[in-house]
Amino acid sequence: MGEIKKVVLAYSGGLDTSVIVKWLQDKYGCEVITYTADLGQNEDLEPIKEKALKVGASKAYVEDVREEFLNDYVMKAFKFGALYEGKYPLATALGRPLITKKMIEITQKEGADAIAHGSTGKGNDQVRFDVSAVALKPDIKVIAPVRDWELKSRDEEIEYAKKHGIPVPVTKDKPYSIDRNIWGLSVEAGPLEDPYHEPDEEIYSFTKNPLEAPDEPEYVEIEFEKGIPVALNGEKLNIVDLVNKANEIAGKHGVGRIDMVENRLVGIKSREIYEAPAAVLLLEAKRSLDELILDRESLHLKDQLAIKYAELVYYGYWFCELREALDAFADKLNERATGTVKVKLYKGKATAVARKSPYAIYSKELATYDPGDTFNHKYGEAFCYIWGLPLRVAAEVKGK
Repeated sequence: MGEIKKVVLAYSGGLDTSVIVKWLQDKYGCEVITYTADLGQNEDLEPIKEKALKVGASKAYVEDVREEFLNDYVMKAFKFGALYEGKYPLATALGRPLITKKMIEITQKEGADAIAHGSTGKGNDQVRFDVSAVALKPDIKVIAPVRDWELKSRDEEIEYAKKHGIPVPVTKDKPYSIDRNIWGLSVEAGPLEDPYHEPDEEIYSFTKNPLEAPDEPEYVEIEFEKGIPVALNGEKLNIVDLVNKANEIAGKHGVGRIDMVENRLVGIKSREIYEAPAAVLLLEAKRSLDELILDRESLHLKDQLAIKYAELVYYGYWFCELREALDAFADKLNERATGTVKVKLYKGKATAVARKSPYAIYSKELATYDPGDTFNHKYGEAFCYIWGLPLRVAAEVKGK
C-alpha cells in the first residue's frame, strides 16, 4: 500500500472505529484524523468529537450535513421513487457517498494519504466507501481494518480497547447492528439472522407499534414543487424540518416498517429491517402525483429506470455518469410535478386518497361515464381492430 503518514477515518464513536484509531497508529505509525457526519442520526455529536480526540485522533471533524444529504442525495433518488428491490428507500446507501466525499475533501485539505472506514468484508458499505473514494480521487488509498485485522471477535476488540485505554461502552450490548439517519434506520444481525423470526418490538425506535397506533386515521396534505416536498398541511418548511416532521407524524401511526430479505452486492442474502416513516409517507404521495401528471409512457419508463437508479445507489456507483444522466431525465419529468396530495395514515399504512395539480393530464370529461362523457365510443371499434391487427395476422398464418 506504500507509506501511510496520515489517514482520515469515518468515525462513529463506537467500539469498532475507536479501536481503529489506535490500530491504525500501531499498524502504520500514522496520524489519524476523524470525520463524523451529522446525517440526522438523532444524537449529540459533540461527545463523539471529544472521544475521538481522547482515543488518539490529532483532529476530529464533526459536520452537520443534513440539508446537503437531503437536497443533493436523497431528493435525487426521491424524484425517481427509487427503492432497492421495490422496498428499501436507500437511507444508508445514500449517506455513504456523501461521507466519502467529505473525507476526500479533508484528505486534500490536510494532506492525508488515505481514508479508512469500519466496514466488514461482506457488507455493502465497504463497496460504497471504496468505490466512491476512487471515483473522486483515483490515487487515494482506502484502509478497512475490520477486513484485515487480527481481532476476530468483539471480546478481542474489548480486550484491545482496555489494553490501550480506549473507553468501552458500559451499557448492555444488544445483538443488533443499527445505522440511522434522517431518511431511515436499518437493523440487522442477532435474532434477525433467522428469516423465520418475527422482529422483536424492542428493535423499533422510529415507529410506534401499529397495534398501539391511534384508532382514528390522520390525514396529511403534502405540497410539491417540481417533485420536491415543500409543505406539510399548508405549512412551508425547509427540507430538514419537513422530513423530521413527516417522520414524527407517520411514525406515530406505525408507518414505515419494512422487513425484507435483500440481495447484497457481494452475493449473499441478508435479512434487514428498516424504519423509514417519512420516506414511506412522502414516496406514497409522490407516486400519486406522478400518476396524475405524467403520460403513460413516461410513467412506465420512469418506473423501469427507477430500478436501475436504485441499483446504482445500492451498488456504490453514485459518482458515475449514468447516475448523472438519469438525474437529468428525472429533472425533466419533474418540471410539472407540482401539486398537493392528501395521504391517510392508519395503523401502519400510508394511502394516498386525494391529489390535485395545475398540470394534471387527467380529464374528467374523458374518464366519466356520466352524460357529460366527451369520449367518442364509436372510435373504440377501429382502435381495437388496429391494435389487434398483429395478433389477427399471426393467428391467420398459424391457421394455415
